[in-house]
Amino acid sequence: MIFIQFLVVLLYILQVAILIRVILSWLPMAGVHIDPYNPVVKILYDITDPILKPLRRFTTVGMIDLSPIVALFLISAILRALT
Repeated sequence: MIFIQFLVVLLYILQVAILIRVILSWLPMAGVHIDPYNPVVKILYDITDPILKPLRRFTTVGMIDLSPIVALFLISAILRALT
């Protein structure tokens, strides 16, 4: 039971990290420079890349990367199954 609660918390944190990464990817279009060597950005990429990179092979349409949407959908499905 404690393991499932811990896993649920980790999945929620992963969802938030993916959402923050999506928002950070939009900021350069608004003229905001994001330093990829910033430690916070680097940690965010380290957390989300193991989930998003494998999905990119199947979810990239032209220049549009749909992997965050698919990842959030999969995480939501797992959370629904666990709770």
